[in-house]
Amino acid sequence: MSTPSPALPDLTPAQRTEVELLARGKAEKSRTLRDLSQPETPEAAHALLLRLGLWDEARTPYADRLGAALSSVALPVPDFADEPRLDLTHLPAFAIDDEGNRDPDDAVSLEALSGGLTRLWVHVADVAALVPPGSPLDEEARARGATLYLPDRTVGMLPDEVVERAGLGLHETSPALSISLDLGADGNADAVDVHLTRVRVTRLSYLEAQERLEAGEEPFVSLARLARASRELREGEGALTIDLPEVRVKADERGVVVSPLPKPEMRFVVQECMTLAGWAAAIYGDDHELALPFATQDAPTREVRGDTLPAHWARRGTLARTRFQPAPGPHHGMGLDLYAQATSPLRRYLDLVVHQQLRALLTGGEPLSGKAVAERVAQASMNADATRQAERLSRKHHTLRFVAAQPEREWEAVVVARRGPQATLLIPELALDVPLSTPAPPGTTLRVRLEGVNLPLLSVRARVAG
Repeated sequence: MSTPSPALPDLTPAQRTEVELLARGKAEKSRTLRDLSQPETPEAAHALLLRLGLWDEARTPYADRLGAALSSVALPVPDFADEPRLDLTHLPAFAIDDEGNRDPDDAVSLEALSGGLTRLWVHVADVAALVPPGSPLDEEARARGATLYLPDRTVGMLPDEVVERAGLGLHETSPALSISLDLGADGNADAVDVHLTRVRVTRLSYLEAQERLEAGEEPFVSLARLARASRELREGEGALTIDLPEVRVKADERGVVVSPLPKPEMRFVVQECMTLAGWAAAIYGDDHELALPFATQDAPTREVRGDTLPAHWARRGTLARTRFQPAPGPHHGMGLDLYAQATSPLRRYLDLVVHQQLRALLTGGEPLSGKAVAERVAQASMNADATRQAERLSRKHHTLRFVAAQPEREWEAVVVARRGPQATLLIPELALDVPLSTPAPPGTTLRVRLEGVNLPLLSVRARVAG
C-alpha cells in the first residue's frame, strides 16, 4: 500500500509573496518554508511554487536573482549630429549574422589597393555618436553591462530606438565608425586606421553569405582567403581553436525548441574579421596613447593537442578569464600582442567605451582618463558577468524543459572528461554536459536517456540506454 502524498498547503497572498521573494533572490528567509519544514533557499521556494501551480515551468528566476535588469530602457535618444564623414557608400558592405538578428552592429567590405594589398574595412554602428560618456544613456548601459539574451526574450542594454537609428543596413545609408587594415596576401597588416564614415550596407544571414562564397562571388572569396591567412598567422603565435557544439534555445509558455547552431565557413570568416578589427582598434588606440578597455588573457596553463571533442573540452579548461584594463597587454588565447573588443557597441558596454574614446580622438574631444576607463571596466564587467550567468542558467533551464518533454528519447553523448569513476558526458545536440558513473574512456560515444529533471536545481540524471 503506497503512502499518500502530503497535502499541498494553501498559501495566503502574503505567504505567496514571501515565497516568491525568496525564489527570486529578493529575500533571504521565509517563515512559510520554515513552518513547512523546507529549506529556506531560492531553489526550495521555486520547487514549492511549481508544485502549487503558482509558477509554471516556463518561469525562470535567474536574471532576477542575479540583479540583471528585465525592463526595457526608456530614455530619449538624440539624433545624429551633422558632422564630416568619409563617404564609403561606393563600397559594397555586408552585415552578416544569424537569421533573425535584430541588432546589426557590424559589417565588412574590401577595397583593392596597389602593391598587392587589400584594405579590409570593418564598419561598426556609430553608437557613441548617440551615447556620449556620462549621458543618461551611457550610465544606464554601464549599469546593465550588456544586452540580456534569454530564450524567451531579449532585454537591450540600450533603447530599441538606438538600434533602429544606428543599426547597419536598417536604412539606405548608415553612419559608422570604420576600422581599416591594409592586409597582404599572407594576412599581415601593413597599416591600420579609424574613420567616421557613411556606408551602404546589405544584410545577409551566414547561410546566404555561404551560398555566395560557394558560388565563387566576391568579396566573399577574398574575405575567406584573408581570414584563413590571418587565422594561420595567429595560430603561429599560439592562438587556440576551441570548437564545441553550440545551440540556439527558443522558449515560451507552450514549449522549447533547441536547434544546433549552423557553422558554415562564413561564420568563422566574420569572426576573424571582427578579431582583426579589435586588434586594429587596440593598435590605433595604443599608438595615440589612448586609454581603452584592452582585453588581455594569460597564457594557457598547459598545452592540449588534438581536434577531438575531449581535446576541445580540455583546451577550454586551460584558459584563464579575459581581463579588461586601461593599458594594453597580450591576449594569449587569440595569439595577439594587444586587443580590444570593438565591434558590438549596441550589445556590450565596454565596446561602447572603446568607441567613445576613438570618437573623442577623431573629433578633437577630451578622451576619458585611464582612471575613468578603469572605473567603467570595474562596474560594467561585474554587471555583464551577472547578465552572462543569467543567460547561461536560463538556457539550461529551458534545455531541461526540452528534455523533460521527451522522456523516452535517447541522446548521443560523448565522454569528454573523467575523474575517478565519474565521467563528464557532452550531448552535442543539446550542448549540455551531464555526469555519469562509467568506465568508458574519453572519446567514447554512448546512447543515454535523461531522467529526473529538476528545474529548481537545474539537474538531470543520465543513464546508459538499453
